[in-house]
Amino acid sequence: MPVARLPVRAVIGQYWPDILFIESKLTQFDPAVVSPELTSLLAALPGPRILVDTEYRILAANGAYYQEYGDDEGLIGRTCYEVSHHFDRPCDLCGESCPRAMAIQSGQVGRVLHLHHTPQGEEYVDVELIPLRGADGGIRYFIEGMTPLRERTGERPLSGMVGRSPAFNHMLELVHRVASRATPVLLLGESGTGKELAAQTLHKLSPRAGKPFVPVDCSGMTESLFESELFGHEKGAFTGATQRKTGLVEAASGGTLFLDELGDIPLNLQVKLLRLLEAGSFRRVGGVDVLRADFRLVAATHRDLAAMVAAGSFRQDLYYRLAAFPIQLPPLRERREDLPLLVENLLAALSPDKAMHPDEAAWQRLMQHDYPGNVRELRNILERAVILADGDVIQERHLPASLGGHADMGAAEAAALEIVPLATLERQYLLRALAQLNGDKGELAARLAISRRTLNRKLQGLAA
Repeated sequence: MPVARLPVRAVIGQYWPDILFIESKLTQFDPAVVSPELTSLLAALPGPRILVDTEYRILAANGAYYQEYGDDEGLIGRTCYEVSHHFDRPCDLCGESCPRAMAIQSGQVGRVLHLHHTPQGEEYVDVELIPLRGADGGIRYFIEGMTPLRERTGERPLSGMVGRSPAFNHMLELVHRVASRATPVLLLGESGTGKELAAQTLHKLSPRAGKPFVPVDCSGMTESLFESELFGHEKGAFTGATQRKTGLVEAASGGTLFLDELGDIPLNLQVKLLRLLEAGSFRRVGGVDVLRADFRLVAATHRDLAAMVAAGSFRQDLYYRLAAFPIQLPPLRERREDLPLLVENLLAALSPDKAMHPDEAAWQRLMQHDYPGNVRELRNILERAVILADGDVIQERHLPASLGGHADMGAAEAAALEIVPLATLERQYLLRALAQLNGDKGELAARLAISRRTLNRKLQGLAA
């Protein structure tokens, strides 16, 4: 079996004792000197990999890394956080979760999801960090592996879901981790948080990506409609059944069946769904042939199913069948730092022919609002503004009067209502200043008397 096909840790285990022996014979260990044996180890590992020392410096990279990401301005000798995030200090000091801290604390592999700068633009990357210990037991190197999140069909970068906040990244990491499994997934979250989009993302990342994604709205279904829609029916099964109909379970064969608003299914219909999941087979209404169900189940609800089980309005056995892997989608008020990125992407989609942006006063109002309707509400607000705006600037008058909760106050008065961290004030100031200068970063850097590089880092931290 070729070495590259072995599991990563098996390859490291095979090479590492010899490398340790060779390096222990060096009269003075220099972490900047990479032995040929260690270079060979890196080359043998599958996927993009880099070797990092304890000072965050990149010492080596394998061929898969260069093939995927190129040699951006000379890779060797630069820090991993500067290459990946364009930061001038470690990730965990800039609001990012850092796999290095996890690996040092646990002594095991650290793994997180990050939004990385790549030659193709920013891309979500699953980062795995393996600590390598020396003969003295201390950590000597880290091997960092990067797996970009890409759709299984066509290997396109992941699209649709947008965010970089810790709450968003944690949710997307869970979606990525479970995507390759057959485990049922239960998406939980308030209305408008993007549960169907999360289900589509899970499907795109799964081995079933080339097969159908079939959404089913479970709210308001009667018993007869539920059975006919889900299982289909034979010709003559009931009055009006003039021909055979393929059900949604059959239509989802090989793909993903997404049951939206699962908590709205009445008790008498829940048992029919439970039978489908337990037996893995079904019959069309009026039919006798037993058909095999072949689908990945993803369900979603904004209701508290555990409370419904306790109240007797949701079957306990069905709940435990569906809740094998719950994922909570954060409301927009808990990922407010994602607003600039969301606004940018939503405006690009709503106004593809004209680059639009909010002015300072509009930004202030957008940042103050709590968004009880979450991303769906934000999209509706921006769509209305795009329609009302004649130019390319969204002004405060284009936004709903109730937006922000302080419509009768000036921006300074509204900002003075609460005490916030200095980092939050800096973020708000940079947003207003950038909007005032129509997005001219060079002019803003000059007026702030800082370098363009420092401004980019601060703006990167603003959306991180």
